[in-house]
Amino acid sequence: MDRVSERRHAGIGRVLIAVYAVLAIGATGRSFVQIVQRFDEAPLAYTLSAVAAVVYIVATVALAMQRSETARKVALAAVCFELAGVLVVGTLSLVAPELFGHPSVWSYFGIGYLFIPAVLPFLGLWWLRVSRERVAA
Repeated sequence: MDRVSERRHAGIGRVLIAVYAVLAIGATGRSFVQIVQRFDEAPLAYTLSAVAAVVYIVATVALAMQRSETARKVALAAVCFELAGVLVVGTLSLVAPELFGHPSVWSYFGIGYLFIPAVLPFLGLWWLRVSRERVAA
């Protein structure tokens, strides 16, 4: 791989990590306010928002440190958990909206976050694959 391609891939990785960081901050802030002010109104939804926040924080840190094999494994686990979470919660919010009471980060596949939560895990998995191949080469 030439230097231009390497820089392009590094730039894509930085953007991906930045998007994860923004979602981590947004989900953390949202869940904190929800839990402190209105937890009794929708405990499941607000707990899921807090879980999403933790997943985004873990994914952000692990993706940023992915040169370590342990960090790569943690990133993969976090991104896979995120994918499962957004698919399960997104589907349940459509078929059984009464379960939630209020929206969470992953409700309706992340509609409140412009569907970024639905797309991001696929990009994260792609990035982990591409960057693994790049490091191996």
